[in-house]
Amino acid sequence: MSRLEQVAPGLRRWSAWHPEWRQEVGSVAVDTPGGLVLIDPLDPPPEVRSPAHVLITLYAHGRSGGELGAEHVWAQARGGRKLKNRGVVVTDPFEADPELPGGIKAFATAHEGEVVYWLPQQKALVVGDVLLGAGAKPHATSEPLRLCPENWLEGATTKKLVKSLLPLLDLPVERILLAHGAPVLQGGRDVLAALIAPEKP
Repeated sequence: MSRLEQVAPGLRRWSAWHPEWRQEVGSVAVDTPGGLVLIDPLDPPPEVRSPAHVLITLYAHGRSGGELGAEHVWAQARGGRKLKNRGVVVTDPFEADPELPGGIKAFATAHEGEVVYWLPQQKALVVGDVLLGAGAKPHATSEPLRLCPENWLEGATTKKLVKSLLPLLDLPVERILLAHGAPVLQGGRDVLAALIAPEKP
């Protein structure tokens, strides 16, 4: 069982073995005025097994989201049927600009059905598949951040993905918490800008 790591006040992260992916993947716990929120939870530690809300970045990250008894399960509406097939019932499907607990914001990406979550209190992005961190398969590298392979985008292109991520540079991002690979724990906006807009200061 992985232990929770404190990333910032009210923000914790853990990793757990994913049998399909055949490596550790990351999940996030956020304390909000509306209760505990878990994002893309897989096999959460006992301290966070009773969330009020579960947020899912994309259908493939339903993971343990349907097993935790959360009153609210949030996901982009397009992924609802696929999540149901994976045993996760979405109680709160959303389209654009939903009102999520704790002021969390969802940003759509070019990968249809996938969103990136912005945690304003902790100045953190939580990412499913569109960005990978150091050590993530395939082609593990020491780079702190990279784009997912284009064949993961199910018809979209890397160019469209980059364009869809550019609005994130308007946020005061300090941290980027990734499902795959090591998180970026400081200077997140600069790291992201170097990847998707190297000419932008």
